[in-house]
Amino acid sequence: MNRKQKEIVVKELAAIFSDSGSVLVAHYSGLTVSDMSHLRNEMRAVNAGVRVAKNRLAKIALEGKPNSGLVDLLQGQTVLLYSEDPLSAAKVAVKFSEGNEKLCILGGSLGEEMLDVEGIKSLSKMPSKDELIGIIIGCIGAPAANLSQYISAPGSSLTSIISSIEEERAA
Repeated sequence: MNRKQKEIVVKELAAIFSDSGSVLVAHYSGLTVSDMSHLRNEMRAVNAGVRVAKNRLAKIALEGKPNSGLVDLLQGQTVLLYSEDPLSAAKVAVKFSEGNEKLCILGGSLGEEMLDVEGIKSLSKMPSKDELIGIIIGCIGAPAANLSQYISAPGSSLTSIISSIEEERAA
């Protein structure tokens, strides 16, 4: 890589560190090409990304960024997993690492806050924005559904009583 190419990579990495809602750092030594392709496809499906870059260039890109604490994690064969949505990258990375122990999550950042492995696992268990919206809509709609049941219940009870009386008279 010449100097100009390195400058382009540093700019791309700086954009990842500043624009992403969450950035995770993991070791990936031992992953096969098909495993890495599978990880990339899963990340792409949730609008997240995977980036392998030289640690030295990533450290330069982290200078002055709020999540500069990631510098301590950049040792060995590392891969960056990132997404604008703070949960997407964590959910996919944790699920993938549970099925493939060769992807070892080291830590990450959620905005300015640094996360350890347990923090990332906790983050991955949280409901996504879409799931939360569904829960809220369900909570809003539930009282109306219950109210309609209570309003129609006396009428349906009266109907069943009248029909049972008619059956008794007919018999």
